[in-house]
Amino acid sequence: MKKLEWRNETIITGFILHGFGDLKEIHILLFILFLIIYIMTMAGNLLIIALIVTDHHLYTPMYFFLGNLSCLETCYSSTILPRILASLLYENYTVSVNGCILQLWAFVFLAVTECYLLAAMSYDRYLAICRPLHYSTLMNFKICVQLVLGSWIGSFVIDIILLTFISKLSFCGHNLIEHFFCDFIPMMNLACSDTSQVKLVSAILTSVSTLPPFFLTIVSYTYIIAAILGIPSIVGRQKAFSTCSSHLIVVTIFYGSLTIVYLMQDSNELKELNKVFSVFYTILTPLINPLIYSLRNKEVRRALRMCLSKKTSFFYVLFYFHMFYRRKN
Repeated sequence: MKKLEWRNETIITGFILHGFGDLKEIHILLFILFLIIYIMTMAGNLLIIALIVTDHHLYTPMYFFLGNLSCLETCYSSTILPRILASLLYENYTVSVNGCILQLWAFVFLAVTECYLLAAMSYDRYLAICRPLHYSTLMNFKICVQLVLGSWIGSFVIDIILLTFISKLSFCGHNLIEHFFCDFIPMMNLACSDTSQVKLVSAILTSVSTLPPFFLTIVSYTYIIAAILGIPSIVGRQKAFSTCSSHLIVVTIFYGSLTIVYLMQDSNELKELNKVFSVFYTILTPLINPLIYSLRNKEVRRALRMCLSKKTSFFYVLFYFHMFYRRKN
């Protein structure tokens, strides 16, 4: 820490992420739990990416978006969980100010990108169910690429603007963040410089980055549900709903937990409950996505079975040649 002679306050060069500090007696259990979650998250999302890349039957707009979502979830989980695992294992809760700002930047960037990607996926399902005859024209490869690039680039620009304002802040006094990662409002509460401008810019950018994709998602699923209810055949309704129910579950979990967390962000009485809901959208959502899309999706399960059968056949061939070589010698 550096002392300022002209002001009676201490400039902070690092933060202490309190996180799960109140649960020291179960740190090992938490470490094992989060390690399993991290391994499953990485394995599940990377498996989906591999299946989409290798199986030409999955070269469709829906799986193009799903592949990008899985890639995002891999980065998203790696932004939060490795730091938690290191803190639980080594009981080192300190992080530099620049490191905290960097984690906040990565978190906001990926969270905003997910909002846009989920909106793009809902629009894709709307066109597939409500405009099936025009689907191939309205959702061609060029448009898919534009939507994905727009999601990544748009969120990057928004995040850079926010980062520019945050980097001008100075932090002093207390350095304890009552959270397991560097979230926006806990950091703002520790700033000794004026944060009114940053909070105003943050509110504007948050509105721009979350409300339009959220309303687009709601409108898309309103039309989708109306169209499904209008299908006379029960089998047809079930088939149509199965194509979008997985995405609807993901959207509900993500936006539901995110809304709850930021509605009670400033409540001191609900800090622990805040952490619980934060775990949902930062840790569990990246894990749930591949599970939902793989277990509830017939095409993904078919691609996985084909991949496993090819691997099994390959190992049988290797075993056959190995036995043949041994007999010959």
